[in-house]
Amino acid sequence: MSQVGAPPRRSPRSRTLRSVATLTTAALAVTVLAGCSSDEDAGSAPAAQDNAPTARALVDDGGTLRWAVDALPATFNAFQADADAATGRVAGAVLPALHTLDESGRPRLNPDFLETAEVVETEPRQVVLYKLNQQAVWSDGREIGAADFVAQWRALSGRDTAYWTARNAGYERIEKIEKGKNDLEVRVTFAKPYADWRALFTPLYPKQVMGSPNSFNDSARTTLKATAGPFLLSKVDRKTGDLTLTRNPRWWGKPAKLDSLVLRAVPRADREAALAGGKLDLADIDRSTAERIALALKDAGAGRSGAEAARLHGPGSAITPGKALGSWALAHGGDEELAAEVTAARAQNEAAVARYAAAQDTLAGYVVRKSLEPAYTQLSLNGESGPLADERVRRAVARAIDRRELAESVLKPLGLPSDPPGSHLALAGQAAYADSSDALGDQDTKEARALLADAGWVPGGAGKKPAGTEAGAEAEKKTARTDTKKTEEADSKKKAEQSDTASEDGLYIVGDDKPGELRAAPRIGPGGPEAGTRVLAPAPAAARESAALLARAEALDTGTRAAAAAPANAKPDKGVAGAYAPMGSAAPAAVPAASQALGKDGKALSLRFVLPSGPGSETLRAVGDRIVRMLDAVGIRTEVTKVSDESFFKDHIASGDYDLALYSWPASAYPATDARPIFAKPEPASDGSLLVEQNYSRVGTDRIDQLFDQAAGTLDEEEAGDLIRQADARIWAAAGSIPLYQRPQLVAARQDVVNAGAWGFAAPRYQDIGFKKSETTKGSPSKH
Repeated sequence: MSQVGAPPRRSPRSRTLRSVATLTTAALAVTVLAGCSSDEDAGSAPAAQDNAPTARALVDDGGTLRWAVDALPATFNAFQADADAATGRVAGAVLPALHTLDESGRPRLNPDFLETAEVVETEPRQVVLYKLNQQAVWSDGREIGAADFVAQWRALSGRDTAYWTARNAGYERIEKIEKGKNDLEVRVTFAKPYADWRALFTPLYPKQVMGSPNSFNDSARTTLKATAGPFLLSKVDRKTGDLTLTRNPRWWGKPAKLDSLVLRAVPRADREAALAGGKLDLADIDRSTAERIALALKDAGAGRSGAEAARLHGPGSAITPGKALGSWALAHGGDEELAAEVTAARAQNEAAVARYAAAQDTLAGYVVRKSLEPAYTQLSLNGESGPLADERVRRAVARAIDRRELAESVLKPLGLPSDPPGSHLALAGQAAYADSSDALGDQDTKEARALLADAGWVPGGAGKKPAGTEAGAEAEKKTARTDTKKTEEADSKKKAEQSDTASEDGLYIVGDDKPGELRAAPRIGPGGPEAGTRVLAPAPAAARESAALLARAEALDTGTRAAAAAPANAKPDKGVAGAYAPMGSAAPAAVPAASQALGKDGKALSLRFVLPSGPGSETLRAVGDRIVRMLDAVGIRTEVTKVSDESFFKDHIASGDYDLALYSWPASAYPATDARPIFAKPEPASDGSLLVEQNYSRVGTDRIDQLFDQAAGTLDEEEAGDLIRQADARIWAAAGSIPLYQRPQLVAARQDVVNAGAWGFAAPRYQDIGFKKSETTKGSPSKH
């Protein structure tokens, strides 16, 4: 999982994700929950929710809340490959969710739709009996019932290929669905046991959507024929970028406090301006925006107006009395051309000061709410080929990295818990959580070097020829006899090769023995180092599932759908000096670690570290800089290549064009189902390619697959948890993925917005979101 600068987006199999960026100020602290579980490891507390919980009696009735999304949903069908965060947000507000997640990431029965849901038989087949809330109806007045369950099962079972589904996990295990004793009972019989049955039928779509391939594939992309939630899908205006949800008059539960909820498409780079303009009430934000709000609150607390703030630290802070007097003199001097130029500049400065002052006054009306997102950032080690195909080298990379230092660098300034995750399959607070990192071991430079030496990578190895290589005068003679012929051939190919050679821009080989000299960029394509290796891609049958999970990972890391170009006003990434530099920059002076560079059979140990270059990825790049230095300390060179956010996942992670990369995966309440494709052992296909599902590190074992299958097939929750922990220990030992830190979640909210903010694991209760009552504005929040 990563930030490529992350994301979050909700999907049918990942219900808790929301995109975030990071904050580097400790001005706003958040408390931490005490132990949430009797399980020794699960008792490790997650960060507390920060969503201004408020009793409904203290929340105004009415008003419109404007909530930022990265883009309007491409589809309203959460089971399609291009479903995104906005799709999930709409589904959560307008469709049934039979089980939702609590603050500890554990599934809980939703009483708005279910009275009970339990396994009533295990032999000869597992049978789950759902007893529906007798008041639950679709927006067209029809009762929610077995027909809706059947339609969704048939659409998602994978048996009818006319349905373009992203995933069928769990639904393919169902043998039959039938009505129980009455219309309010639904009996689901499984062909084989399924531990994660609570993951199914959330969201639940009406039979009008799931009943035919055309409706599923096409109609549900733009509209929903019926809904059943506290809100209705009212209007989608793609010109203005607003999607409006209105209160559902047929809703049988506690009525929505808001009259309407507007999801407004605002790219992350534009959110600070939108907040400063008072155009949003709730928005996931990045570090710089959070810092700006904190500064505005500090000014307001000190009694400073926006105008005073502008003179103190804004555009007016550089204007001293002497400069102001000099500027006035030039503006009123005899040189008319200069006077006009200075007058125009003064007007621009005054306008900038006025904008900053107004923005500070507006931003002081917001607060930053924060917690930990249910997702973790990992270092992925591509084990398909090259040095990292050797498990000893992967383990050495892992042992060279100080995970605690990395986690603290991201989370400690926020006042958030900064313990690095101890599991790939659960996060602190979840029932399945256990710290299995001992299977790999903590940071240990000496042990890392020993592992590398055992794998044959030793100091000076880059200069040693492989066994059997001729040396000295004889080798030189043979070389001379072929040089003339090769020179002619090389000259004729030189121009063609230049078109196939990757640009050196942004590439600096850390630990190079020749500071200031750039190594030739690696060839991409025919003739390059990848020539002859297998292309790693999901099988056609898994393509849509891969696209869906890839989109989730991309959302976590870019925070948006991939953009063609970075915004013009994007802030430059300062990074860490000396980690990498553009072409033409002098490399830093050699350091002792450079002399320890390792090699084997005449080749230097060098790994290609791919990082995203776009705005919003600053945290990933800063973490990458630290990793580079840690690896350099054990003699591993690192070629850092920054690529556009658009191509980071598609062209590098999914295709396997990297050695090291940082990206995030969401946590899940159902790891036996959801995590299996991420860590499944790649299998060769009939066409010679490798089926990797979503295991982009290309590292796995048969035993890990078996443990996932056993966990998914047992109905004993304690046994399932133990199997998941065993699988995680083996994932650690394989060293294909190194969890580094849980991602921070930052949300800007108007100060009177309640029951909304940084939810952490929990699903929002849309009907409770609203504006807090006050004596002066009681009953009139419509101004929002």
